[in-house]
Amino acid sequence: MHTPALDTTTRRSEALTRQPVDRVLRNTYALLAMTLSFSALTAGISMLLRLPHPGLLITLVGYFGLLFATARLRNRPLGLVFVFALTGFMGYTLGPLLSAYLSLPNGARIVALAMGGTATVFLALSAYVLVTRKDLTFMGGFLAAGILVGFLAALGAVFFEVPALSLAVSAMFVLLMAGLILYETSNIVHGGETNYIMATVTLYVAVFNLLTSLLHLLGFMSAED
Repeated sequence: MHTPALDTTTRRSEALTRQPVDRVLRNTYALLAMTLSFSALTAGISMLLRLPHPGLLITLVGYFGLLFATARLRNRPLGLVFVFALTGFMGYTLGPLLSAYLSLPNGARIVALAMGGTATVFLALSAYVLVTRKDLTFMGGFLAAGILVGFLAALGAVFFEVPALSLAVSAMFVLLMAGLILYETSNIVHGGETNYIMATVTLYVAVFNLLTSLLHLLGFMSAED
């Protein structure tokens, strides 16, 4: 038997359940847009001033140190300061990399394709999860293992100077970061991630690594041509 009052109550309950999720989504995308803009600004300043790349060791210490501080302060207003410190620092490290690619014969094309590809992948995958509402949180364990293996392989490629391994790692990270975007968006949608600061950091890291991996792959393909 159809009961309008029960239907209204159910709809109201569902709306109340969605409110926290919608709030986290709004805050996450707003903060992500701001941090990406800030990161682009610091990258631009780094390029304009021709600042050198800080090197692998300083990059890793700066990244993991700021990431740790952000995670510790994620429930405090100071957490926002460290989000911008982290993304600004990563933007600074990106500046010399972009300058190096722009100095290549087809550099502007490579950078434009990498940025366009990153934006397209992020928007398409995010839209897929938001529209279908599929639960993809089961991917978490696979992604964590894959990222750890990829990180160690990347270090091996740097220390042992193996270009083929470096390319394989970049291709691997394109897939892993696409998976991370799907996973984190689904995690927010299904209430698994309730802290918009950490959600923003996760998505930012996915976008950053996706961009740098595409730059590496496109740069190699352009050199081969």
